[in-house]
Amino acid sequence: MAPDPHRDADRHPRLACLLSTSGHSGVDRLARHLLPAMVRRGYAVDLLKVRGHGPHLDGATSGVTIVDLGSRHTLACLPAIVAYLRRTRPLLLLADKDRVNRLALLARALAALPTRLILRTGTTVSVDLAARGALARWVQRQSMRWLYPMADAVLVPSAGAAADMAAFTGLARGHIQAVPSPIVPAALFSARLPRPVHPWFGVPGWPLLLGVGELSARKDFATLIRAFARLRSTHRCRLLILGEGRARADLLALARGLGVATDLALPGFVAQPYAEMAHADLLVSSSRWEGLPFVPVEALAVGTPVVATDCPSGPREILQDGCIGPLVPVGDDAALAAAMAAVLAAPPARARLQAAVQRFEIEAASSAYLAAMGLPARAPR
Repeated sequence: MAPDPHRDADRHPRLACLLSTSGHSGVDRLARHLLPAMVRRGYAVDLLKVRGHGPHLDGATSGVTIVDLGSRHTLACLPAIVAYLRRTRPLLLLADKDRVNRLALLARALAALPTRLILRTGTTVSVDLAARGALARWVQRQSMRWLYPMADAVLVPSAGAAADMAAFTGLARGHIQAVPSPIVPAALFSARLPRPVHPWFGVPGWPLLLGVGELSARKDFATLIRAFARLRSTHRCRLLILGEGRARADLLALARGLGVATDLALPGFVAQPYAEMAHADLLVSSSRWEGLPFVPVEALAVGTPVVATDCPSGPREILQDGCIGPLVPVGDDAALAAAMAAVLAAPPARARLQAAVQRFEIEAASSAYLAAMGLPARAPR
């Protein structure tokens, strides 16, 4: 659907978002919450869409206008983006991830317009790039150092990610803003969620541990399974890991080798696992690195205790330096098992957990985003 260039600019300032995602990443979840929230504040929001890529929003229900860029290849969309900018002259363009950020910088330069440009990255850059090839690392590092100062602001989800970006790229720390992600619907704090159908929920005497995320090296569920095997040797408990990914077969093989396969289940991806979180006894985040993980925030919002690895970046900020839940070294299954046992024995109060993540409520965090982008927050309609 093409945007209406004649919409009243004073009543409905136009904002554009350039995103190209897998369809199930953290950026997708951010977009599904932030973009409709900006519409509720009276902004006209256009999602510039690369064909076949996420985020997948229903414009009719979200109020967001979907703008088809005409290609499945991100770089090939450049002429359409430049034409869009010249035609609609949005007040602001928000982009996410380095490849898309570079495209946004080039498009604004070619359009030769004063559109405010906001770039975002959702991960801890130095760790995320560590496994990449030398050329890819160099290109991304240099683009952030020399090109990102041309944007009006650079947003990241945590103070740890901001400090890492500044140290790794040389980008001025003052040009980077840490902004809480809009993660939690307000209703979730008080919702009474139905028990999931999986038979392991609500079994007396069998606490259920939960992991959620892509079955990948970054989430490091192998360490969680090793920790679970240690815990299972002395405690009756079960482990459920929600997600899909390439590591699935290896994780199942590891569980069989450790003798805990009958107490581990990998039922697949769940789009909104709020009920699973609410009825689990403990959420475990075993990541090797993050920017700011959504899953621990969601678990705390429904009152479920969290144990997390002290990875860069985010868990330490979410768990308030370990005051809300234990932080353990990355990859240390013995420490993780001990922390899980301790929380199962004495879980923190629900109200305290929920209070810790109020800043991630969608409307509160959307106000923070608008302020960081230099826009009036406006009251939701």
